[in-house]
Amino acid sequence: MNGAGNLMDFLDEPFPDVGTYEDFHTIDWLREKSRDTDRHRKITSKSKESIWELIKSLLDAWSGWVVMLLIGLLSGTLAGVIDLAVDWMTDLKEGVCLSAFWYSHEQCCWTSNETTFDDRDKCPQWQKWAELMTGHAEGGGAYVLNYFLYVLWALLFSFLAVSLVRVFAPYACGSGIPEIKTILSGFIIRGYLGKWTLLIKTVTLVLAVSSGLSLGKEGPLVHVACCCGNLFCSLFSKYSKNEGKRREVLSAAAAAGVSVAFGAPIGGVLFSLEEVSYYFPLKTLWRSFFAALVAAFTLRSINPFGNSRLVLFYVEYHTPWYMAELVPFILLGVFGGLWGTLFIRANIAWCRRRKTTQLGKYPVLEVIAVTGITAVLAYPNPYTRRSTSELISELFNDCGALESSQLCDYINNPNMSRPVDDIPDRPAGPGVYNALWQLALALVFKIVITIFTFGMKIPSGLFIPSMAVGAIAGRIVGIAVEQMAYHHHDWIIFKNWCRPGADCVTPGLYAMVGAAACLGGVTRMTVSLVVIMFELTGGLEYIVPLMAAAVTSKWVADAFGKEGIYESHIQLNGYPYLDVRDEFTHRTLATDVMRPRRNDPTLAVLTQDSTTVEDVETLIKDTDYNGFPVVVSRESERLIGFVQRRDLTLAIKNARQKQDGVVSSSVVYFTEDAPQLPASNPQPLKLRRILNLSPFTVTDHTPMETVVDIFRKLGLRQCLVTRIRLKKLKFTSLCVCVQASPGHHHQEGRPASHGSDDEPGSRVHHVQLERRVLPPDGVNRYRPSPPSS
Repeated sequence: MNGAGNLMDFLDEPFPDVGTYEDFHTIDWLREKSRDTDRHRKITSKSKESIWELIKSLLDAWSGWVVMLLIGLLSGTLAGVIDLAVDWMTDLKEGVCLSAFWYSHEQCCWTSNETTFDDRDKCPQWQKWAELMTGHAEGGGAYVLNYFLYVLWALLFSFLAVSLVRVFAPYACGSGIPEIKTILSGFIIRGYLGKWTLLIKTVTLVLAVSSGLSLGKEGPLVHVACCCGNLFCSLFSKYSKNEGKRREVLSAAAAAGVSVAFGAPIGGVLFSLEEVSYYFPLKTLWRSFFAALVAAFTLRSINPFGNSRLVLFYVEYHTPWYMAELVPFILLGVFGGLWGTLFIRANIAWCRRRKTTQLGKYPVLEVIAVTGITAVLAYPNPYTRRSTSELISELFNDCGALESSQLCDYINNPNMSRPVDDIPDRPAGPGVYNALWQLALALVFKIVITIFTFGMKIPSGLFIPSMAVGAIAGRIVGIAVEQMAYHHHDWIIFKNWCRPGADCVTPGLYAMVGAAACLGGVTRMTVSLVVIMFELTGGLEYIVPLMAAAVTSKWVADAFGKEGIYESHIQLNGYPYLDVRDEFTHRTLATDVMRPRRNDPTLAVLTQDSTTVEDVETLIKDTDYNGFPVVVSRESERLIGFVQRRDLTLAIKNARQKQDGVVSSSVVYFTEDAPQLPASNPQPLKLRRILNLSPFTVTDHTPMETVVDIFRKLGLRQCLVTRIRLKKLKFTSLCVCVQASPGHHHQEGRPASHGSDDEPGSRVHHVQLERRVLPPDGVNRYRPSPPSS
């Protein structure tokens, strides 16, 4: 049967672009799967003919693993370079290394022989800008000069970032994860994963993070890794000519991106499976694991953190957690859920205002303004002045005997003779209380400024800012619980597990749990979040508190809305994404949403042997449907198949160029054999090969819940709805249009009738899921989806 399997055998000779898709359109997963099955069948049959064909078949089989290897190597290398560049440029805002200007502050003092343990952050080779310019390191004048240069560097970095994005690669802005999710669901956005986007996103990501804005590099690294995957797909026709296979590679690339972002290869695979992928077969799971492994190995070889570890925030806690601590852990989960809800609603409101007002016309000015406000407010507070990653690392750390942080300024007992790793709870000193005030101010600052930062026209991730909010809140709660346990150890809640002189509470653990709770509240991740967190910190034995906080934050956040931040941005941008987690609540049938109705234009169809080239071209010109049903005749509208608009346009254009005698009056045939015509008639045009003879069909009494489920799970581009009456074979056609925006599937009305209601016969109706979108530039290139063929 000449069905979807022969869709590539167009006309007598195949020609370019047939079977491809236009920009801002949705792929047909069934067609892509069928094409790949045909390709594999041909390779298998040819492999038996000669040794060379056998070798080619083996190379084809191994091409997927080669692509995964290349993705892992390139994404790991880029992540390592980005980490090193961010460390250097972040420190460049405060000073410079005299012995080697390309060294960061930490690297500069590593190489110094004059660094003492107590002043390990100070060395003669590293000088702040005021000391370098005026010779004075202390004093009001030096502080003001350092302050001014800090703001100036931040403005310079952000201006370069937004200018490069605006001029060279507009798609390099933002996190990229909402668009990656949409692309993996089958949508086409040309250029979003291109070479220029990869280059500009890598460079501007370094500049944006170094500017001190409240954003992270982890989300954009997923976009960078997917750009790498798309780049290597172009080297193999197996992936470059099949959009479905390409998306399998991109799913694995997303796993590699999270692997290098957090040093969490297993968490990366689960993140791709849980959060971004739409179609994730078992084969993709294996390849994702391999890509994440190679990427993590490459990053470890570069060793950008300088600690010979893969993880970003490695911690070592020497105290187990106790059951009573689940109460504050769950409270942190509640805080994370509330913070996630607040952030999503406020950020979406601000982004919608940006789209609908004059603000959106001045992206450079917006970035400069937010950067200036951030730098001016962040510099006086040491916890907001440093990079967000350093802040989280300090908040996660346990206070040992050798820690010099303000957070570890406890009053020590001079008679204490405990091992270094077993320091009992102690009363907080003035440094701790001072740090608490600074952290409280930092918490308010991070909550507010992140709302306005995420979504600007620069690369901006959300993982690290969300974790920072949770880590600050968690550390404050942890210190409060620790001091309560110390001063009130005779309370009933502490009596059973916290004896005087014991090391009971670890404030760093509370910071880690709070970070997981806030990240879960914003993204709605659960399983992958917990795995990422324990891989990120090495705290495997604290998996139960992490799970409790992640589940609580999700429950609380879901009570106010099911969509996470990425799904909310997908809806805001109008991307056609059918989320498998959405529930269809309307009790309607396929017949309830059919068009055209009584006063609508008739259904646009093609006949199998009576339509001329001019008729087809007129139909294409006057309509914007993605395809047309092909019927036997206007009188007997029995369905023959379905033809895509793009394939039809390309076939006629190619025939006019290469086939002699094809004119406007030539008859187009979709039949197996064209009839013999008189010599005086123009040359007919046979287009049987571009006709899909096996389109997916359902009956008119199919519940719309089932129809939507079919589109989600099979990835259909269109579905035909038929009504058959057995008394007499008479057929009519009606059209059904189902919009792809969740919650808007219900359209009132009954189908327009062709003939009297009691007239026996068969009726064929058409359902098409039109996935339409506003492009990122905000220009509405499409009208609302019309009654579609």
